[in-house]
Amino acid sequence: MNATAKFTHMEHGTQEDWAIIAADFSAYARQLPGRIIAHLKLLEGDFGGFPVDRLTHSLQTATRAYRDGRDEEYVVCALLHDIGDTLGSYNHPDIAAAILKPFVSAENLWMVEKHGIFQGYYFFHHLGMDRHLREQFSGHPQYQATAEFCAKYDAAAFDPDYDTLPLSFFEPMIERLFAQPKNSIYKAAMEEHSTA
Repeated sequence: MNATAKFTHMEHGTQEDWAIIAADFSAYARQLPGRIIAHLKLLEGDFGGFPVDRLTHSLQTATRAYRDGRDEEYVVCALLHDIGDTLGSYNHPDIAAAILKPFVSAENLWMVEKHGIFQGYYFFHHLGMDRHLREQFSGHPQYQATAEFCAKYDAAAFDPDYDTLPLSFFEPMIERLFAQPKNSIYKAAMEEHSTA
């Protein structure tokens, strides 16, 4: 991957330039699971005042979902739901949703994207906020599923004594989920270049 495109402005890019970039992108995209795992590890040791650090919370949320029989996509969504905490202090669900969007169903994406508002039911009132803020989504097809995600897995995942599965247990799931996007403007082009 030592070849580089020759243009200095995209307007002047050639088919050859973009073939180099596409080949590089394909190799880089295959490394996405490793980058996600590395970013999850940044949550280790970050307690933020909680009884467990953010990595343990994420692992415990995923462990609870896994042990409850949820499918692999759901479990990975549970694992990554707070991955945005490091860079999205004020909008962490949006960060997780952006990472997951090309790879998950619309239903799971909505759940991850809205979980912060739904999770607020358990603590917003302690901060002078409206704990019923999630009611703005009352009647949405994913309302109940998102409330259930928070009640059964997210809100319950702060137990230092819980038998939480290690990150290594979930790594193959991450590898499989992020192997191929389901929804991306680049999906067809990637498939064409991977078979060429």
